[in-house]
Amino acid sequence: MSLALAPLDLSVEMEANLPCRKFDPDLWFSDSPTDLELAKSLCGDCPLRVECLAGAVERAEPWGVWGGEIFERGAVVPRKRPRGRPRKEDLARDAALRVEAEARLAANGLATSRSAVRLAA
Repeated sequence: MSLALAPLDLSVEMEANLPCRKFDPDLWFSDSPTDLELAKSLCGDCPLRVECLAGAVERAEPWGVWGGEIFERGAVVPRKRPRGRPRKEDLARDAALRVEAEARLAANGLATSRSAVRLAA
């Protein structure tokens, strides 16, 4: 059995009020940056957030929101960009958000270097 599928906290039942169980599952796999940010915010208070994120990192999830982080092509991205060429301000903001995402992963003990979890540029 994979660590990601093993129940890590027995006090949390499978039918608990987890955000990914209460809301439309498509929200966590949307193409819309706004929907993905909403899904990230809903993950904030989830009791399984850390385990969900660890499992997604272990499996290198190809896309979606897992444990409050956005995955794209198996990498954690700070935010999903809309289509088209990004503005210069957006590039600067993305760099700052990338540092934040690295800090969140490190705080959860999931990344100590860039080789542990690939962050998309």
